[in-house]
Amino acid sequence: MVRCRRTTSVLVLDICSNEGAVSLRLMKRLGCRWLLALCLCAGVAQATSQQEPVTADVEIVSLGLEPRTAPAARIADASNVVVWITPLDRSTTLSADKPSARPTPQIIQRNKTFEPHILVVEVGTVVEFPNKDPFFHNIFSLFDGKRFDLGLYEAGSSRMVRFDRPGVSFLFCNIHPEMSAAVVAVETPYFGISNAKGHLTIPGVPDGRYELNVWYERSLSEDLKKLSREIAISESARSLNPIRVIENPHFTPSHKNKYGQDYVPPPTTGYTGP
Repeated sequence: MVRCRRTTSVLVLDICSNEGAVSLRLMKRLGCRWLLALCLCAGVAQATSQQEPVTADVEIVSLGLEPRTAPAARIADASNVVVWITPLDRSTTLSADKPSARPTPQIIQRNKTFEPHILVVEVGTVVEFPNKDPFFHNIFSLFDGKRFDLGLYEAGSSRMVRFDRPGVSFLFCNIHPEMSAAVVAVETPYFGISNAKGHLTIPGVPDGRYELNVWYERSLSEDLKKLSREIAISESARSLNPIRVIENPHFTPSHKNKYGQDYVPPPTTGYTGP
């Protein structure tokens, strides 16, 4: 609740929320226009914070190698589907924190894996890559999105990269071919990623018109483009229609090293390294 009250010498603006109450004392000389603007901004911020998150449920299906007219088989694990919505109305307030105001996201190198496997960030976000394994790692991304090569760095050290352009950056380690991940950089603060049951939430979304986009590592780009559409978010419409994602039956996680060559397998005898 936002309430303005006048005392003998100052105007007090009370902003009440579930977390408590804050009073702002404003000198009279600020003028009514500034006070009105501040009240309106506080009201908008409070209304946004109290809105229910936007929710969606994702279903991943496989058409197998049969013609696409064949029945689809539902995949049990529906995690790591990325959904983001971009405002179409200029009047829509971007109420979410800017990337610089949020904690630095991390992709940790541990047990010869990247954790998490998929990370979604807003364009301009800096991501940290700490090495928590007891041996050297390398991270490179030379294909799409942000291109970089962090070189070799030892256990306990870390590197950072700013993802300053939209797109998908596929990450690999030049030492361990089994390691892979992806950073999805989007031009909106409103995004979510599905859990194993296919459910996702997008918090802090104001009412308005948006463009919805979907990305899934195991899908073809042409199938994902078909999922893009315009949606309307309002107080009574904060649950999206089910999103059906088609898996590419030819997807493979195999890849070349950063020199475009096959990985050299470790020796089969006398090998004690990582």
